[in-house]
Amino acid sequence: MKVLVVGSGGREHALCWAIAASPLLTELFCAPGNPGIASVARCVAIGVLDSAALVAFAQTNAIDLVVPGPEAPLVAGLTDAMEAAGIACCGPTKAAAQLEGSKTFAKDVADAAGIPTALWERFEDSEAARAFVRRRGAPIVVKADGLAAGKGVVVAATEDEAIAAIGAMMDSRVFGESGAAVVIEECLTGREVSLFALCDGTDALLLGSARDHKRVGDGDTGPNTGGMGAYSPVPDFPPALEDACLDAIIRPALKEMAHRGMPFRGVLFAGLMLTGEGAKLIEFNVRFGDPECQVLLLGMKSDLLPALQAACDGELRDFDLRRNESAAVAVTMAARGYPEAPERGSVIRGLADAAAIEGVSVFHAATNAGSDGTVLAAGGRVLTICAIAPDLGRARDRAYAGVDAIVWPEGFCRRDIGAGGL
Repeated sequence: MKVLVVGSGGREHALCWAIAASPLLTELFCAPGNPGIASVARCVAIGVLDSAALVAFAQTNAIDLVVPGPEAPLVAGLTDAMEAAGIACCGPTKAAAQLEGSKTFAKDVADAAGIPTALWERFEDSEAARAFVRRRGAPIVVKADGLAAGKGVVVAATEDEAIAAIGAMMDSRVFGESGAAVVIEECLTGREVSLFALCDGTDALLLGSARDHKRVGDGDTGPNTGGMGAYSPVPDFPPALEDACLDAIIRPALKEMAHRGMPFRGVLFAGLMLTGEGAKLIEFNVRFGDPECQVLLLGMKSDLLPALQAACDGELRDFDLRRNESAAVAVTMAARGYPEAPERGSVIRGLADAAAIEGVSVFHAATNAGSDGTVLAAGGRVLTICAIAPDLGRARDRAYAGVDAIVWPEGFCRRDIGAGGL
């Protein structure tokens, strides 16, 4: 098979790393890729939102399967464009990608399917939204309705904080048109967990679960980010509970999406809150998480590529994926100033030393190659240092040993990733 992965982050590096190990693979491309991905795939300079160029490349190079990483091209209709050209694409159509592209749509689907979730209201007028917050009080959650790169959610501890979030999203448009409408929800309490399933429109195949760390600082302090680290498996989310949530959340969503004439194919990611009343849906995403993807793929024993193809072909019913009996930890290294104003262009050294540590893998998330062969920081979340080991404690020790082997004074990370699982 000839495969094209779309994206340039740590998630896409991990996907390329896993796909490159398949005996079914003939040739692997990544658009646009990054210097780390270039070690396992041929990078092509096409942006993730340039659907026409991606389709043309896939046709010219006889690509058998396209694997989109990020959500933006899916919400923009990349799968529709590929399928119109007769090319298999392991991701939802534009209509089905609304599960992530619109918080309102996802909530409507959850309510129609009987999926347990937080009580909610949608607002297109900022004054009405502020009045609602004053009536309901805090804590309360304010979400931009559209895509906001994982940053469009404010869990407000006070009314003033919620009202400020409404002003930023709806009046100042810090997330552009994604904040033209907001969804305001009750604040669920408990422990968060991410559940991943590969779907073929009818059937769902468990990929695993992980716990992400969203806030930028140790102890879950500071603003939300795209994800500062993750670990898997999650001790308080055992296999029996994974299976129960597949039945209570993932499968009802698939049934409702099929009923609406927009069957969901690809990776469905349910962000869950484990409350005193059981697991409740926080949000749906229509792709692998980042950095959850990295820890899940490190722990996967089976070949990923035929599973992705089976999802496109509607053949997951009799498919099986095996996972290692091990633990994996991912630590995000970010550029100084992230998430507000990350500094770019600093030199990163010691990557080979980190990767030489037993069980450690280094995934590039936002890097460029310098003219002298050095690796340069090129964004906010720059590297994901991952490790696998027989247990969570040793995986965590290995991951931070990898972090400490890297020489990058302008970078930082959280030092408590995975600590809650010990």
